Amino acid sequence: MIIDHTLTNRRASGQEPANNQRRMLIGGAMGVAVAAVFSSSGQVIAQEAEAPNDPFIVLLKGLYVPVKQGQGPRSNLGLSTVHLSDGSYSRTKIYPIFGIAGSRSDDNRDGDPIGNFFVQFTGSLCAYQLPGGAIAMSFDPTTPSNPGFSNIPHPDGVGGQFLEGTFELTIVEATGVYRAFKGGHNHMVDTLHQLPDGISFDEDCFCHISGKGR
Repeated sequence: MIIDHTLTNRRASGQEPANNQRRMLIGGAMGVAVAAVFSSSGQVIAQEAEAPNDPFIVLLKGLYVPVKQGQGPRSNLGLSTVHLSDGSYSRTKIYPIFGIAGSRSDDNRDGDPIGNFFVQFTGSLCAYQLPGGAIAMSFDPTTPSNPGFSNIPHPDGVGGQFLEGTFELTIVEATGVYRAFKGGHNHMVDTLHQLPDGISFDEDCFCHISGKGR
């Protein structure tokens, strides 16, 4: 997602973001594939996954954790358009909501995560690590005629703030059971909680991911 630099403090490193806007966050081929999904302990769990529905919906939920340089996922999730070990990404969890393995009819935010979401603090790229493959996306450019997002801050009453908005992204690369989604679209509906320390963020973002032409 995109956060105006006037709404955020300097990062923990003490460096001011290079862009005036910070992108915080604010995704199928048929058949079955074997996916490598990182557990919370960092171990790799192999599991089978069916092709998702088009569209499908996932929830990004939880505190962001910086991905230190050289400590990104193995083999870069098989993606070439993002570099998840370069030190510019942070990570939170992905939960299934609709049309993807693990989905339930009700909100699954309190169930088990199915993967990880990676996003740049400065820049325009992000990646989804999902059962059966991975997806790389780019936040749509923001211009006066095509803002691509909305972002409205609301104080939380204890020194932090909620940043509420919508964001549009383009799918630039997809692997495994998500290959057919390349060129597709992601519509994010986001409530991002900036905690009182100014540098920690707690995510709650629904992602409506569709293939090309939908």
